[in-house]
Amino acid sequence: MPQLSLHCPLGALTLTQEEDAIVALDWGWASDQHETSLLIRAREQLDAYFDGVLTRFALPLAPAGGSAYRRRIWAALAAIPFGETRTYGEIARITGGCARSVGQANRHNPLPILIPCHRVVASSHLGGFSMQGGLETKRFLLDLEMAACAGSAAPAAEAA
Repeated sequence: MPQLSLHCPLGALTLTQEEDAIVALDWGWASDQHETSLLIRAREQLDAYFDGVLTRFALPLAPAGGSAYRRRIWAALAAIPFGETRTYGEIARITGGCARSVGQANRHNPLPILIPCHRVVASSHLGGFSMQGGLETKRFLLDLEMAACAGSAAPAAEAA
């Protein structure tokens, strides 16, 4: 499967393509790089996102794995507008199930950032975040989006 890596304020990220869709976004740098037009477009969109100018990804996504229920949750996450959050309970009401199952689906999201699991928070606090950097990364992504919505400069990267 073709992979392409990029540097961002959070460190290195690697995009993976299968057929005509992005199937994974992982932390770290892939040893083999293969540029395809889709991977280049995805890298450009992620760069624009981190620059605070892109608010919606326009990419074909096919998250690898996941039950039909998890895919329903991931679709609900993708519908959360840029700069906004939803609670685990709100997503559970939309998709069925419970807040805990939403958290588990977030934990197994193969396309973080592109499918914005960082936009899901607990009703009284940030909740958890299993991606590299944990809550610092989640806070960075939320602050980045809030700054872009406010028209101010992007926050400094603290969660590398």
